[in-house]
Amino acid sequence: MPRSRTEEEPRSRRSRRQQYSAATRQALVDEATRLFTEQGYGATSLDAVVAAAEVTKGALYHHFAGKAAVFAEAFDAVETRAAERITAALDAEDDPWDKARAGLAAFLTVVQEPEYRRIVVQDGPAVLGYERFRESEERSTFACVTDIVRAVLSSERGLQASWAEDEEMLATFARIFFGALSSAGEAVTTSADPEAAAGRVEAAIGLIIAGLQALVDDEDTRG
Repeated sequence: MPRSRTEEEPRSRRSRRQQYSAATRQALVDEATRLFTEQGYGATSLDAVVAAAEVTKGALYHHFAGKAAVFAEAFDAVETRAAERITAALDAEDDPWDKARAGLAAFLTVVQEPEYRRIVVQDGPAVLGYERFRESEERSTFACVTDIVRAVLSSERGLQASWAEDEEMLATFARIFFGALSSAGEAVTTSADPEAAAGRVEAAIGLIIAGLQALVDDEDTRG
């Protein structure tokens, strides 16, 4: 039996309220991300965030417990965008070694950008705490590294196909490469010349990738 007009109206009002609530939350996160990037966590006040988002402080507290909670959501949003860009770079390549190079290039581009440098690298660990910071990285950039390592290990021209099926070995490889990338990313973000630092990192890690690929190709030739 069709719903009456009076039954439809409450649902329509709820839908509009939900849309408005979601838009308010997004505006708060967007403006907080911008302010955290420009000023840093310590110098950004909630008054500045609500003024920029053009909402009341009551609206902010409806969505978030406080500044740290706003920062956590901004941090997750920046990490998610970074992971999406790296994943897109990986998906654009078929050869696993090209995936590794493309992923490296995308990562080095991301870490030079102001919002990633400030929110993820500089303020993230101190504001979120080490455990929460690492958990977020596990879900985003570390997952991308694991995909790269799995592709390199499991391909016909990979290092050791059986290792791709060994979750502990896969995790070990991924952890080693992720540690190297994390250190490299920090070196880039803290450098007085991030672009030059990124170029050095890309050359160094690119040389390692080329060496591993040459080793595999040599084994294939001998076989």
